[in-house]
Amino acid sequence: MSGLSRRKFIKSNLAAGLFMAANPSALVYSARKNRPSCSDWRPEKKHGFSLGLASYTFRAFSLEQTIAMTLRLGLEKLVLKDFHLPLTASPTEIKAAAARVREAGLDLYGCGVVYLEKPEEVNQAFAYARTAEMRMIIASPNPGLLPLIEKKVKETGISLAIHNHGPGDRFYPTPADAYHRIKNLDGRLGLCLDIGHAARAGVDPAEATRKFSDRLLDVHIKDVSAVSREGQTVEIGRGVVDIKSFLKAITAINYRGTLAFEFEKDEKDPLPGVAESVGYVRALLS
Repeated sequence: MSGLSRRKFIKSNLAAGLFMAANPSALVYSARKNRPSCSDWRPEKKHGFSLGLASYTFRAFSLEQTIAMTLRLGLEKLVLKDFHLPLTASPTEIKAAAARVREAGLDLYGCGVVYLEKPEEVNQAFAYARTAEMRMIIASPNPGLLPLIEKKVKETGISLAIHNHGPGDRFYPTPADAYHRIKNLDGRLGLCLDIGHAARAGVDPAEATRKFSDRLLDVHIKDVSAVSREGQTVEIGRGVVDIKSFLKAITAINYRGTLAFEFEKDEKDPLPGVAESVGYVRALLS
């Protein structure tokens, strides 16, 4: 390439990059345009479940950037953290943001993780989810609020999945801690199994999947560096979680929900690690 053509090439790409930065919707358009048009390349489909994203992964980015990167990953479902759509947003703002997600071709099925300590926070979370037409709230509620939460689940039809957060969590360090609190409540109160935090707490994710299958509503899929409190998120396949065993368990129970990737590493540049993780999981499912 000649010096002149190289300069033109750099200038044109710089201009395109600046346009994308100044026009977030262009990011989404570009991602949609380049997305594969057929679903045959998604091996999860033959197993009856979906792959999605927990937007906490892209907490350092805007909603538009999060939508665009989710599309680039070939994922179809999204759980929004309040970084991207505050719980305190007005109904108009909530509806507008939800519409942007859905217009991009993504299924906005839930929000979370939402921390619920007071009755008014429960009411707010269900109003927020209903306004956004979400089907699920992924939450870590104070156990004393479970009767109110069950009432709201029955009133709205919105499910609530309790998220286990590993060693140090006050109420739900393991899936069992959540299960035993909700096993006799409405069936739409269930678990969001975070397999990384389960492993950090010394729990085998595959065993937990089989044991609590009747209440398994959602999954946060990730890998961690150690089976201990000190374990940190790593790219799936590089850590200590037996992903192959977990995927065998999740297919054996005929799970029909979502495996949502939650990548807590590399806050400022998470896309390469998430892409590697998605590719690893799809290779195993193939």
